[in-house]
Amino acid sequence: MVAASPRARRRISILGATGSIGTSTLAVIAERPDDFEVVAVTGNDNAAKLAEIARAVGARLAVIANPAAYAVLKDALAGTGIEAATGDSAVVDAAARPADIVIAAIVGAAGLVPTMAAIEAGAQVALANKECLVCAGELFIAAARRAGPPILPVDSEHNAIFQALGGHAIDTVEKIILTASGGPFRDWTVDAMAAVTPQQALRHPNWSMGPKITVDSATMMNKGLEIIEAYHLFGLSGDKVEVLVHPQSAVHGIVAFRDGSMLAQMSAPDMRTPIAHCLAWPERTESGSPRLDLAALGSLTFERPDPRRFPALRIAREALAAGGWATNIMNAANEIAVDAFLRHRIGFLEIAELVEETVARAAGLATETPASTEAALNLDREGRRIALELMQARAGLGIAS
Repeated sequence: MVAASPRARRRISILGATGSIGTSTLAVIAERPDDFEVVAVTGNDNAAKLAEIARAVGARLAVIANPAAYAVLKDALAGTGIEAATGDSAVVDAAARPADIVIAAIVGAAGLVPTMAAIEAGAQVALANKECLVCAGELFIAAARRAGPPILPVDSEHNAIFQALGGHAIDTVEKIILTASGGPFRDWTVDAMAAVTPQQALRHPNWSMGPKITVDSATMMNKGLEIIEAYHLFGLSGDKVEVLVHPQSAVHGIVAFRDGSMLAQMSAPDMRTPIAHCLAWPERTESGSPRLDLAALGSLTFERPDPRRFPALRIAREALAAGGWATNIMNAANEIAVDAFLRHRIGFLEIAELVEETVARAAGLATETPASTEAALNLDREGRRIALELMQARAGLGIAS
């Protein structure tokens, strides 16, 4: 038998290397360092950590978005031969550098422009920033189709659906099911949830994630965003995307086909698994993640989410039905609301209330889907402005934008 020829090293850029997805990506690369070459890494303001990452993986370029942190990065990389840069335009330049795959893990709407730059440069984008599709899904999908390589979903649920689809035509699908752990407050009463603190909301029972996505998981806004993401990624209408609470977080996604078959993807709740799938696609590679022990689990349970305690799902579905302007505004308001909650400026239940009020207020100002990334960012800024005004009116906090 003729031995297979060795595979060329894949060139990787990591946008958001200092965050939780970036950390997991680096762990996967460490499993097979000879298979990957890191071209560029970016971070927001943790220059010391970014420099440490760049040195560890031998990156060619390290970019810190916050100019105030540039001196630290430059000093830390002096004499290494690694190029250092700063600013939003430098992040975009890093995203557009020639690479085989770009991990798009910049949190929030800040990831819009650099992720689009990576797509337009022809790289295979592994998307961990769901806000890109929530804020400007039509633009991103159209750009990906023009560029050629399909977007690979990093989110565990969408990656699960991608795997379970297995190349089957979308018209053979009856529905898809996204699972949710239910977060830390799955069994709490509404009265108890009203008194939730940021510290409690950040204690996720199964996953280790950044603070924003952890709070989104607690409110189930994360699942709302994922419904919208699934609509764009897979071309399924919102009514064909179901959400089930699955506390064990072993089944990440299920595809139900029109012949009655259901295919599920299962793995331990560890982001290294979907990241490894994206890095090696269409092949497989080691992830370093723990293996799922079904006997130890004993049982798998599923239940429907309570719409009264978790209104974010309804809000997201209504925004999807209204159009791209509404999902953009919803995302902007949610980012403002989550940040305010983490700063002890609003209560836990007020997150969803503020989001819903912001979308309602914006309905009279914008009813068109953004036609460019600039328009999407302008709409995002408008959503943030409205959310801040409403928050000031509701609580008299006087928060500046």
